Formats: sequence, structure tokens, C-alpha cells
Amino acid sequence: VQLQASGGGSVQAGGSLRLSCAASGRSLSNYNMGWFRQAPGKEREFLALIRWSGGRTYYAESVQGRFSISRDKFQSTVSLQMNMLTPDDTAVYYCAAKFIYESEWNNWGQGTLVTVSS
Repeated sequence: VQLQASGGGSVQAGGSLRLSCAASGRSLSNYNMGWFRQAPGKEREFLALIRWSGGRTYYAESVQGRFSISRDKFQSTVSLQMNMLTPDDTAVYYCAAKFIYESEWNNWGQGTLVTVSS
């Protein structure tokens, strides 16, 4: 699966951004799609997951209630709507795909930078 993320940019605290990830290469019916981020000097952090089949979602506590993951099955895209952003949300954001029978996230997009200023 090839992934192309877009939508990053700069925003002031309290603002919103929507990230998008376009997937190609194969059917996603047996994949989970996720969003992660990595801030400078920190480890990569899981944010949200959506099951392509069924659409069930899961969130990290740090973004629960502020971020929303969704998918468009016709466009083969996954989006992350981010609201009430704070400077702590500044990071490079990655989309990823995981075959449901595997434990590792083996397919990654190139990352898109989100900068939140105070």
C-alpha cells in the first residue's frame, strides 16, 4: 500500500486543520488505517485508528474529543480532523496502514508537518 499524506501547515492555538492521506496499490478491505505523529526529540506517538471494513475508530487519550479520524471508501482516503490545537500538537504527522493479520504498521506515508503557534 502506498500512502500520500497532505494538509499540514501552520495554525494558531485553538485553530483546526484537516489532514488527508491517499492510499493506492491495493484494496484496503483487510487493513486498519492510522495516524501517528512525532514531535522533535520525542518518539512516534499513536493518535487514531480506523478499521477500513466497518469504520470502527480508536483514539489515544491525548487527542480523544479533539481529533476525529474518518475514511472515504470511494476515494480511498483517510482524514484526520484536528480541532482545538495547542503548541503541544506541533509535530510531523504520518498516516499508516496495517494488514489486519499483522501486528506491525508496515506501510507509512511521508509525513506532513503541523506547526501550532501560541
